[in-house]
Amino acid sequence: MFRNFIKSESGATLVEYGVALILAIVIGGGGLVALAGQVNTNMGDTNTTLQTR
Repeated sequence: MFRNFIKSESGATLVEYGVALILAIVIGGGGLVALAGQVNTNMGDTNTTLQTR
């Protein structure tokens, strides 16, 4: 039973999908954090511009 588990590639596929999912979450989260600062700056600039007109 243990030998069959080691030879089976379905577990490796599951691990690969897990690693890909974790990478997507980390990269996506990092991208959102990076964009959040720029969006905040743009919204602040827009607010300031609208208040001065």
